[in-house]
Amino acid sequence: MTSELDVAIVGGGAAGIAAARRLLERGRKVLLIEALPQLGGRARTAVVEGMPLDLGCGWLHSAERNPLRAVAEAQGVTVDRRPSAWGNQLRDLGFSADEQEQVWDAYEALCTELRDAPPPSDRASDAMAAQSRWRPFMDGLSSFINGTELDMLSARDFSNYDSASSSNNWRVPSGYGAFIAGLGAALPQMLGTRVSSVQQENGGIRLDTDQGPITARAAVVCVSSNILASGRIRFDPQADDHLHAAASLPLGLANKVFLRLGDPELVPAESHLIGHPDRAATASHYIRPLGKPVVESYFGGAHAYDMEKAGKDAAIAFAVEELRHLLGSDFAKSLSPIAVSEWGKEGSIGGSYSHALPGHAAARATLAKPVSERLCFAGEACSASDFSTAHGAWETGLAAAEWIDQSL
Repeated sequence: MTSELDVAIVGGGAAGIAAARRLLERGRKVLLIEALPQLGGRARTAVVEGMPLDLGCGWLHSAERNPLRAVAEAQGVTVDRRPSAWGNQLRDLGFSADEQEQVWDAYEALCTELRDAPPPSDRASDAMAAQSRWRPFMDGLSSFINGTELDMLSARDFSNYDSASSSNNWRVPSGYGAFIAGLGAALPQMLGTRVSSVQQENGGIRLDTDQGPITARAAVVCVSSNILASGRIRFDPQADDHLHAAASLPLGLANKVFLRLGDPELVPAESHLIGHPDRAATASHYIRPLGKPVVESYFGGAHAYDMEKAGKDAAIAFAVEELRHLLGSDFAKSLSPIAVSEWGKEGSIGGSYSHALPGHAAARATLAKPVSERLCFAGEACSASDFSTAHGAWETGLAAAEWIDQSL
């Protein structure tokens, strides 16, 4: 096979953009192929009423070592370093100071147990009694962090992330998603193009797309684990172990409802509420993030799937009702919906971020291992300890690019 294209990169999220940029730096001819009409993948900023709202990832996690933080600052993009309000219940509403101390002590104990004495089953839920008072809260918390509840979560996988992460979570006021998509703006790209097959043949790669075939000397595939496991893209049998690994790293779900505040001065900027700390099916409400006149209500796990199935109006109504319960009817009446995400319904992605099923933490290493000298995978699911983050995806894209460049 002969081709003028060195590397085809499938998937225009953080991993694909990182791979394309690095390969261009190495003098390679690349093409970034994305099924959606815009770059960014699960990093997406919507500008609503003049406000940039991150529908997907919104935090520069472990910011002191986050490579995207360094890239942003090098480009003069403002990074807000204020600490998150997460973990502080506004005015102790519905959640007394004593209860908050108890629950965070219980969470630290759970993390320690998962790290130091994980259950033989590797199932995170087995490290905490089902009848524990704070078990529903822990399932809800896991749904926010991991996109799933404890019974579907590998203890080892969670500990790998928890041990590597820090509490320095910063933000990009102009939009994290817009920043990431902007890093790919100048790259050679084909948007709105679905890839159905990636085959190694004649010393190169042939990709079948709905816009016709594309040939390249090599390929980096940066689509989600759910898409890999679904069979929507056909691969050679040589990639079977990787596809089985992807099936063990399903995407959890986390969605957001943005509500505009009629009178922002009723509540302080940068404050936070958990709707009902005594149940898993609740939302995390971030109030006036970065001073914006909005509430960002966050749903995760099984509850997020239920809300998606019920529709956007049901998700909005749920968020408003929780805020009414805590802040009163007058406050709730002042709220109006302005944006809702539904990542599970995004056909070319299928969810939010990956978690390893119990007993399958090693699947990440399998998925990250190059298939051959001409083909490898990248994306947050390939990261050993920074999965579920944009910077974890970014770093795997760089690693894949280095492998392919050396192979070529």
